Amino acid sequence: MSDSQALRDSFALVGKSGDEVPRYFYSYLFLIAPEVRPMFPVSMGAQRDRLVAALGRIVADADDPDRLIPYLRQLGRDHRRFQVVAQHYEAVGQALLATLAYFLGEAWTPELQRGWTDAYTLVARTMIEAAEADGAANPAWWNAEVVRHEQRGFDVAVLTLRLDQPMAYLAGQSVMVEAPMLPSSWRAFTPANAARADGIVELHVRAVDGGLVSPALVYGLRQGEVLRLGAPVGGRLTLHPSGGRDLVMIAGGTGLAPLRALIEEMARQGSRRQVDLFVGARDTYGLYDMPALRQLAHAHPWLRITPLVGADAGTLDNRSLAGPVLRTAAWHGRSFYVCGSPATVSATVRDLANAGIPHNLLHFEDAR
Repeated sequence: MSDSQALRDSFALVGKSGDEVPRYFYSYLFLIAPEVRPMFPVSMGAQRDRLVAALGRIVADADDPDRLIPYLRQLGRDHRRFQVVAQHYEAVGQALLATLAYFLGEAWTPELQRGWTDAYTLVARTMIEAAEADGAANPAWWNAEVVRHEQRGFDVAVLTLRLDQPMAYLAGQSVMVEAPMLPSSWRAFTPANAARADGIVELHVRAVDGGLVSPALVYGLRQGEVLRLGAPVGGRLTLHPSGGRDLVMIAGGTGLAPLRALIEEMARQGSRRQVDLFVGARDTYGLYDMPALRQLAHAHPWLRITPLVGADAGTLDNRSLAGPVLRTAAWHGRSFYVCGSPATVSATVRDLANAGIPHNLLHFEDAR
C-alpha cells in the first residue's frame, strides 16, 4: 500500500476519538445505504469493536502482503454469510473516507485521501475476488439442524448438528454460528469432532455471563431448530503447525472442543504420536465430557487423559493450568496446544513460556 506509515499515523490520530469513530462510521453507512442495516445485529457494540480491530490489523500489516492478503481473503469469504455484494463495498468505502475526514479535520489532506482511497480499493478488490472464488465452491452458509441438545450441567450444552451439505474443515478450525432467535448475531465456536461425511458437527457451548448468543444456545435452543454456520476459519489450532511432534494439550472448560477434534483427526489418520490431554475445571461438574474422553483413551494407547479439578488445577486465582502440567508431563520437545477462556489461555501460555517452552511450540488462539 502507498505510504503505509501515513495510514498508520492517521489511523492512530483518529483512534484518539475512541468509540465515537465506529459510531459515526455506522451512522453514515446506514444513512447512505439503509439496505445494509439488516445485515447487522440490533446491538452494535461487538460489531464496532470488530470494525476497529479489522482496520487496525489492515494498517498494521500494510507493508506485509504475506500476512495482509490471506487475512483479507478470509474476510471476503467470511462476509458472504451476510450476503454482501460488490456495491456494498462502495458504500463502506464512502463511509470510511467520510469518517476519516470528519475526525482528522485539517489533517485530512488530498494526499492522505488518495492514500486511503488506494488502500481501500486494494482491500475491497481482494475481498470481492476471494468471495467470488469461494462462491463457486461453497454456500454462503450451511443450515444445521439440531438433532440433539444435551444439557451437561447448569451452563453447558453439547449440540449435535446435521449440516444440509458436507463442510470441509480441519480439526481446530472455528465456524461462525447464528441462532434462529438472534438473526445477524454471529459467534465463533469450534467443532468438537473432525469433519465427517455424514455432515454431523458437535459443538460445546458454555453460557457466558452477559452474553447474547451462548445463553440462547444453551437455554433456548430446541431439537429440530436450524442454525446457520459460516465457513471454517483459522489455522493456529490445527495439526499442521505441530510438525509431527508429540503433543501436550491443555483445555479449560469448553476449550476442550477443538482438542478433542484434533485427537479424533489423529486417530483417523492412524497417528501414533503421544498425546497428554489435561482437562481443567473448577469442580467435577466442569468435566462434562469425561465419558467420551475415557472411550478415546481406551481405544488409543497413545492418548493419556489427566483431569485437573479444583486445587489440583494449580493456580486457579490467575487461571493458569501450566503448573500441574509441567510437573506431570514429559514435555521436552513437544508441541503445546492451549484452549479455553481468554484469561486461562493468556495465563497458561505466559507460564509455559516463562518455564522455557519455545514460542514456536505454543499453539493457541489470540486476538491477533
